[in-house]
Amino acid sequence: MGIEGFQEFTLIDYPGKFACTIFFGGCNFRCGYCHNSELVLGKRQASHTQEEIFKFLEQQQGKLEGVCISGGEPTLQRGLEKFIRRIKEREFSIKLDTNGSHPEVLQELNNQGLIDYIAMDVKSGKERYKEIVGAQLDTKKVEESMRVVSKLPDYEFRTTVVKRYHDAEEIERIAGWVNSVCGKKPKRYFLQGFKRQENLIDSSFTKEENVGADYLRQLKEVAIPYFKSVEIRGE
Repeated sequence: MGIEGFQEFTLIDYPGKFACTIFFGGCNFRCGYCHNSELVLGKRQASHTQEEIFKFLEQQQGKLEGVCISGGEPTLQRGLEKFIRRIKEREFSIKLDTNGSHPEVLQELNNQGLIDYIAMDVKSGKERYKEIVGAQLDTKKVEESMRVVSKLPDYEFRTTVVKRYHDAEEIERIAGWVNSVCGKKPKRYFLQGFKRQENLIDSSFTKEENVGADYLRQLKEVAIPYFKSVEIRGE
């Protein structure tokens, strides 16, 4: 398993919990605006061994509450279930970040009682999904993941808003799609604004306009009817 990044302490990544975050390398999507390009493309060297992670967690028992599993796309990792099980044995809560392309992995982790919180990215409405993720994808898998996620006690759907892709109509398509697939108002939806930086997957996005709070607030109003809660990340 390629652990290519490790943040020892975070108050942001796991809502309501003091946590650490483990980043796995590799992803099956190629979203041009992705800010984790080195992780996605597997260009980083392994930063930590599993045993180093477990040693740290043992030292933090009674202090840290949760562990975030992120990437890249963690569900591509062989041995993920075993790795998470070892963390759960140390009585930490687990949050998993995912692009939703492997619903069978999410379902099995849920069946085993290994996941406490899932954050699933929803990139766009159904019609533009393949274009935006830059990969061949059966959107039925994304829909299946939505259903799995919505059955957890705690979860979120989230969209990184990029102006060339996401206007009010697109956000309404996303919100309506998720609502329809889940068959109910999903618990929580986060909007987070794109921030320009170097070393993105597609270099053209280094000239893309940053997305500010005012624009996100406009989109939030569109999404509110479809979810129990709609929030702007970082606000």
